Amino acid sequence: MKIGYARTSTIEQDAGLDAQMRDLHAAGCEQVYAEKISGTKVDRPKLQAALDHLRKGDTLVITKPDRMARSTADLLAFVDLVKAKGAALVILSMGGQTLDTGNPTSKLMLTMLAAVAEFERELMLERQREGIAKAQAEGRYKGRPPSATTRAGEVLALKAEGIGPVEIAKRLGISRASVYRCLDAQTETV
Repeated sequence: MKIGYARTSTIEQDAGLDAQMRDLHAAGCEQVYAEKISGTKVDRPKLQAALDHLRKGDTLVITKPDRMARSTADLLAFVDLVKAKGAALVILSMGGQTLDTGNPTSKLMLTMLAAVAEFERELMLERQREGIAKAQAEGRYKGRPPSATTRAGEVLALKAEGIGPVEIAKRLGISRASVYRCLDAQTETV
């Protein structure tokens, strides 16, 4: 059985997820697990479900190595896990070639691909940091606005009603720390 796994980092990347799913179905995947979650997250429920579903003789199909792992070490750990289950791994960006993880040449190719993907990610993050620093120097970048301060009025109104910080956080869907920051800001201005 061919089992596919697709992942994008954010909800805004729907087109990327749709494209991966299309490619996985075109590759003959009978079951596709898809999720919108950062690749840096340790807990990726759909990836775990795909790995749990694998049986001896099955094939796990992904579109690119970086959809499964963010580092070379992580990718090789996943390869070992797939191999331990007696399954194969296919990466579509490699021309749909099955990787025989027991084959030293295939493992070398996979390691090199993972290293290139990790290198590209590091370069992208470096360019992003440089762009942010430049925008800050030019006064065009102020960062993400604090989300809780926009709700400070609601926090103070609920506190005036005698509601505790934990309940305020639950009602407004913000963190307790945000509630305390709003309350602390109010006491500083008084």
